[in-house]
Amino acid sequence: MLLPHVVRPALVPVCRLAFRPVVEGRDNVPRRGAVILAANHLSFIDSFLIPLVAPRPVAFLAKQEYFTRPGPVGRLTRTILTGVDAIAVPRGAHRAAQAALETARTVLDQGRAFGIHPEGSRSRDGRLYRGRTGVAWLALATGAPVVPVAVIGTDKVQPVGARMPRPRRVTVRFGTPLCFPPPTGSAGRARRDATDRIMAAIGDLSGQERADGYNPLSTTA
Repeated sequence: MLLPHVVRPALVPVCRLAFRPVVEGRDNVPRRGAVILAANHLSFIDSFLIPLVAPRPVAFLAKQEYFTRPGPVGRLTRTILTGVDAIAVPRGAHRAAQAALETARTVLDQGRAFGIHPEGSRSRDGRLYRGRTGVAWLALATGAPVVPVAVIGTDKVQPVGARMPRPRRVTVRFGTPLCFPPPTGSAGRARRDATDRIMAAIGDLSGQERADGYNPLSTTA
């Protein structure tokens, strides 16, 4: 299997040609050490795009099914996932979600960058939904700073239901890192407050309308 350090350099020029990304705030991403990149989620391509424009490799979680699809499309998907250092995880109930967080914690404990979409799945209407607290659990458990990230325009590149992306300009904004000290009171309250602060920072970068509740989780996102 091709290794990420071989595939990623080949994918970067393809990304630039297809999406002509405008990238802002790359210097906000620490070049070394554990860091969490928390981004809004508008399209299937978000988890591919962010690692290709970030100044360092970023590991995202990807559904295990993407790694096992048959045929030429399956091979292409596996190659791209390998190139962006994606990690295969099963999707399902609470136990699977906690296992995914433990996998993410291992990435951060190794001093690597980890990407996460706190909304949990793609926004179908373009609004920014309430964040789920897994991102704060990771930040508080590892001490890693959180860089808020906004992707803009990817919903036009590959709208929900579209099988293939369309070449179109997109924007990726990396915000100022946020740090969260160990909680002194309720751990649950600390996770909720940290998550709300992260989502507010993402919203400031993206300019999206805010939704009051959670985005329903989808098995296809």
